Amino acid sequence: MTPSQRRVLVVAILASFVAFLDGSIINVALPAISRDLGGGLALQQWVVDGYLLSLGALILVAGSLSDTFGRVRVLRAGLLWFGITSLACGLAPTGVVLVVARLLQGVAAALLVPSSLALITARFSGVAQGKAIGAWTGWTGAAGIAGPLLGGVLVDAASWRLVFFINVIPIAVTMVLLRRVEEPSMPVAGARIDLLGAGLAVLGLGGPVFALIEQGRFGWGSPVVYLPMAVGLLAFAAYLWWEARAPHPMMPLGLFRVRNFAVGNLATVGIYAALNLGFFLFALYLQQVAAFSATLAGFAGIPATVMMIFFATLAGRHGPRLFMTVGPFVAGAGFLLLLTAVPPVDFWLHVLPGILLVGLGLAITVAPLTSAVLGSIHPGQAGIGSAVNNAVARVAGLVAIAMTGTIVGSALDVAGFQRAMVVVAALMFAGGIVSWLGIRAPAPRPGAPAPAVEERA
Repeated sequence: MTPSQRRVLVVAILASFVAFLDGSIINVALPAISRDLGGGLALQQWVVDGYLLSLGALILVAGSLSDTFGRVRVLRAGLLWFGITSLACGLAPTGVVLVVARLLQGVAAALLVPSSLALITARFSGVAQGKAIGAWTGWTGAAGIAGPLLGGVLVDAASWRLVFFINVIPIAVTMVLLRRVEEPSMPVAGARIDLLGAGLAVLGLGGPVFALIEQGRFGWGSPVVYLPMAVGLLAFAAYLWWEARAPHPMMPLGLFRVRNFAVGNLATVGIYAALNLGFFLFALYLQQVAAFSATLAGFAGIPATVMMIFFATLAGRHGPRLFMTVGPFVAGAGFLLLLTAVPPVDFWLHVLPGILLVGLGLAITVAPLTSAVLGSIHPGQAGIGSAVNNAVARVAGLVAIAMTGTIVGSALDVAGFQRAMVVVAALMFAGGIVSWLGIRAPAPRPGAPAPAVEERA
């Protein structure tokens, strides 16, 4: 690895690390936020889903921006906006202000993820690319799981507000390093951004998510619930219709004619819905039911973090199908083991075995999944391909968390947690089955992209 490549890899990891860390560090802070600002389970869902909503809806636009205006330029803008919105979250005086700030913060995160991964795919190739993606997925995946530990320490030692203020440090470091990274390719001249598609995506996701979260308070028979659901579903249908016809679509549907890309994204739905719902409820349950401190609840994720870092690069060196099948089944078995965590909860007996299996399963899965999806398309579409896969992952988590009330009820208890873990395991198993049935060994990538796909980029 050359010094230039090493610098690109560090920048890509740091930029994505911030976005993934903020998506998970919040989990252990939710009880403290609720105690301070009120709002109960609904506010806790909105604080998480507000971030995922704008991230999932706009990450496709950000992928197009990355391919059009340049990875480095978009990454720099995202880092600056993420720092500003992080400060806004930390200073929020009410729950409503916090949710709005989280929505804006998700916009910044949407700029970071596809641009950082596209930098890797543009600067690395062959085996080196697989290893680089493995390192990226290992460290960013670790951020998603290690976040609760850092969040727990900050909440117990000082305040939940520090989980947002802490973002300023890695952002500043990344901005300095980014000054020495050259743009890997010239932007595409004359391209336009799919603003209509972005608007339809926001409505198509926002309406159903609002309905799923608020149905516990208003009931399905209330127009406050069924009208947003209906409008959202219609908007999402219109979004798909428009993307098939738009001159510059934010999500080129032609990409899904590539088998591994389509199947990999379908597997992503089950795997990341399970991952987001599982860790969201895991952090809440340990504090609100098992009476763990925020720090101890965060510490519970450390074994999974270690497994992610240790095994991710190794898994990235091999073909994807076997790993994408076995990994979700191992992780799903780990979530099922958490069914034994009935108060009084013993960390070593009831939590550690399950969380080790979850971490091992994710370490086996994540790098091969990313490689299977991005390795199946032309390097020139790395930005939009990365954005689509990340959007699928975030939207899957967004909808899964929005359904928390439907699964566990109005308040989290032992029975609700156990129901949720069964659902989480089933989603993981579904991702593994889809991978086994659909993923094929990658063929050598041609020197030129397939016309049907390239025309829609």
